[in-house]
Amino acid sequence: MNYRSPMIVRMSKQIQEPDYFIMEEVSKKVDNLTKPPGSLGTLEEMVIRLAGIQRVQVPSVSKRAVVVMCGDHGVVEEGVSAFPSELTGMMMENFARGGAAINAFSRQVNAGVIVVDIGSKAETPEGIRPLKVKAGTNNMAQGPAMSREEAIAAIETGMKIAEELATNGYKAVALGDMGIGNTTPSAAITAAITGAPVAEITGKGTGIDEEKRQAKARIIEQSLKVNGLAADWRGQFDAIDIVAKVGGLEIAGLAGVIIGGAACGLAIVIDGVIAGAAALIASELFAESRNYLFASHLSEEPAQMVALNYLGLAPVLHLRMRLGEGSGAVLLFPLLDASIAMLCEMATFADMGL
Repeated sequence: MNYRSPMIVRMSKQIQEPDYFIMEEVSKKVDNLTKPPGSLGTLEEMVIRLAGIQRVQVPSVSKRAVVVMCGDHGVVEEGVSAFPSELTGMMMENFARGGAAINAFSRQVNAGVIVVDIGSKAETPEGIRPLKVKAGTNNMAQGPAMSREEAIAAIETGMKIAEELATNGYKAVALGDMGIGNTTPSAAITAAITGAPVAEITGKGTGIDEEKRQAKARIIEQSLKVNGLAADWRGQFDAIDIVAKVGGLEIAGLAGVIIGGAACGLAIVIDGVIAGAAALIASELFAESRNYLFASHLSEEPAQMVALNYLGLAPVLHLRMRLGEGSGAVLLFPLLDASIAMLCEMATFADMGL
């Protein structure tokens, strides 16, 4: 398929399968640790996958970061959010000052924070990367949210950031977002790709009431219909078209981080419903990218679980969170650390002479 992007084609060709031989060797060692086989559950699975992704017997995620993509959404005009779009710019200033949840959590888990203005309507604050593709999307309930070319530019922005992280020695990246109204395009993308009923996967986002949630679902249905995605679109469009028609610039940017991260051998930790939608876009473009994904937590937004099921991923944490920003994703880093400590520091039965 012609993506009209040499960078996307180049990156896609770099995505490799994990090293299954190394995974088998690490699995054998994990089974020989001084514990019943499988008794440490998901921790065992995570370190085995990390070893395969990094192609080493002893993986590391000591150098890690969260990438927070920020963008605004024209569909907010339809009343789908409890907050105005202006809050996106205010939150970028908060990120720059270090006062948001993602800043506090990232300091706690020793993760770098990279905030990117990829599509807000606001002036980019100092300390935020000014990589704006477009000043907010168009109203997807009236037509495409953006052009295909703009979607490609946003994907390429994310890929460049992932490549930069890998070049600078990072081993893991968490995906974060900020954009008032972005649960609406996320649910639309999830419905389009998975076929799940819109009414069932539309959540309350920033805290709207049930009446507004139902109205939000109708807006999503309208958006899918207006953009030719209400019926079977496969064969007519690709995933770039999907994110262009009913997506967001931050969603496209995060999809690019996934594709670029997979190409560069990074472990990629997805957050909630917005990152889940980005993962759907990335995996529809390049299925191999799924091998690099770790699901952090179960969001309160119903579309996220649908996306994770489609991707074959299971969330590790159940914290009733729905903030975004990557706030749930970075909380998986200490558990990844624990899985590596298990591998490196536990004795084996052979050590005990058994």
